[in-house]
Amino acid sequence: MSGLHHVTAIAGDPIRNFGFYTRDLGLRFVKKTVNFDDPGTYHFYYGDETGRPGTILTFFPWAGVPAGRRGVGETHQTAFRVPQRSLGYWTQRFTEKGIPYEALEKRFGESVLPFTDPDGMALALVGVPGAENEPGWSNGDVPAEHAIRGFHGVTLLLDSAAKTAAVLTDVFGFKETGREGSVIRFKAPGDAEGSVVDIYEAKGFLRGHQGGGSVHHIAFRAADDAEQGKMAQKLVSNHGLHPTEQRDRNYFRSIYFREPGGVLFEIATDIPGFAVDEPVATLGRDLKLPSFLEQHRKQIEDVLPSLEESVS
Repeated sequence: MSGLHHVTAIAGDPIRNFGFYTRDLGLRFVKKTVNFDDPGTYHFYYGDETGRPGTILTFFPWAGVPAGRRGVGETHQTAFRVPQRSLGYWTQRFTEKGIPYEALEKRFGESVLPFTDPDGMALALVGVPGAENEPGWSNGDVPAEHAIRGFHGVTLLLDSAAKTAAVLTDVFGFKETGREGSVIRFKAPGDAEGSVVDIYEAKGFLRGHQGGGSVHHIAFRAADDAEQGKMAQKLVSNHGLHPTEQRDRNYFRSIYFREPGGVLFEIATDIPGFAVDEPVATLGRDLKLPSFLEQHRKQIEDVLPSLEESVS
């Protein structure tokens, strides 16, 4: 399988973020852990029932973080897939909950409902015919038949598409499948979650800067370490890009590099997955720490805000 593994973004208030994604959007809270490089900060993972690759949206919530600015060299929009017939349900839900959204539009023949989260992150729901046959997680509030089915894909806003397109096609196995105006569509083989990357070519636009509501990085799938290693070799030999050493993120193993347009890309292994340190039935319930931080658990728990008020 190829395509997106996860998308990681920056949020402000962690309690507000937790409430929006679990209650309003009905995603499963798959993992409660910390930013391994900044352990006084949460790292939240949302996804489907088991947190399959292609369904995982993660956040670094930093209370008081200044807002980011959308622009060139950034992810322009992150899109989820829902059954085509569920878009009416979601439009009504957004209206009832006061979630800002825009009018339905057509892109590449698909119906798209753009909206924003409380930090201003640009999101969309894409109506996908047949998505009702894919597994969906229900939180008991969003009915299972209307549930989000993972990612549709991401849109990158770049000065120039050519070099980034070469990485997508050569390293990740995407193919160009269409053009509409300034947007070029690339698809991974199959029609699974997270199989679409659109490049919106916008030469001369203002550069973006990261902050609340920005995507921090996009992770692409590698089945295992061997496949990740082959991808890394291609990046070096074919594109002159130099990924980092592999880093163990407990639930996957990662390498990182800055793609030619300036967006931070990650290659994450599908293994070992989110059930490696807790059963699927209780995913997201307890704070999970990597072994090197376990000795500091009390200090870490003392500084992290409680999510209980959001749950009640």
